[in-house]
Amino acid sequence: MTGVTSETRRRIVFQGEQGANSHRACLEMFPDDEPVACETFEDAFSAIEEGEADLGMIPIENTVAGRVADIHYLMPNSSLYIVGEHFLRINHQLVAIPEAGLDTIRKVYSHPHALGQCRKVIRELGLKAIATADTAGAAREIAEAGDPSLAAISSRLAAEIHGLKVLRENIEDARHNTTRFIVLSREPDDAEPGEGPTVTTFIFRVRNVPAALYKAMGGFATNGVNMTKLESYVDQSFNVAEFYADIEGHPADRPVQLALEELAFFTSHLRVLGTYPASPWRERLRAGRAEARTGAE
Repeated sequence: MTGVTSETRRRIVFQGEQGANSHRACLEMFPDDEPVACETFEDAFSAIEEGEADLGMIPIENTVAGRVADIHYLMPNSSLYIVGEHFLRINHQLVAIPEAGLDTIRKVYSHPHALGQCRKVIRELGLKAIATADTAGAAREIAEAGDPSLAAISSRLAAEIHGLKVLRENIEDARHNTTRFIVLSREPDDAEPGEGPTVTTFIFRVRNVPAALYKAMGGFATNGVNMTKLESYVDQSFNVAEFYADIEGHPADRPVQLALEELAFFTSHLRVLGTYPASPWRERLRAGRAEARTGAE
């Protein structure tokens, strides 16, 4: 997906302003393409669906804040496909105008998630936390205000874009703070079988019968298929549940094939959203957990 020439430069949409963490994710995964900011997730989805953009870089979950609820609402009703994933380590910076210092700031602006992830520094400095729509927007707002009593929590990229200085770096409480992004496309672009670790994402609706979910999940257990994510929705009548799932493996793999066949017996709807290369971050995170367990022992 990477390594395109300037003649084939693609437009990668993301939600937020220039300097947002989604913008950083675009630059990391698609350094030769053009990141395009969208005000809302709905705008980003529409841009891809209508052909105004080639791909979308969309956050789906964070190790501290949990799932991104908007995406789990939008995906089941979308015609888009997942063609990749990217993990971004989140580092929050305390930023302000060049004339400001730790002794001048009184208020700090940022997205509620960022404020919640930096409670220790906010408490230590005695700052009043004020929620904004996003981290990059907070950086822009204090740059425009020009007030040395105001600070923002944002990325280093946002600080550079708006001419702000970093008063204190990497202020997040949790060092494991990582966001997983999915890459969306109008057309499917599934990974080929046997070309390395893959992730398959699908949505399914269970039949309205007792123990339907238990029976639907049985095929993954008996065939040794690892399910890494399972999220539920409910329909308008609150009678039938719909689920979003990630599994490790390719539908061409015999165990996955058997598990999906068994799943089909207990579902009224099943749609595969994509099979795509697993990010190298998965192995790093797995190795980190194993190391932490060894250390604890």
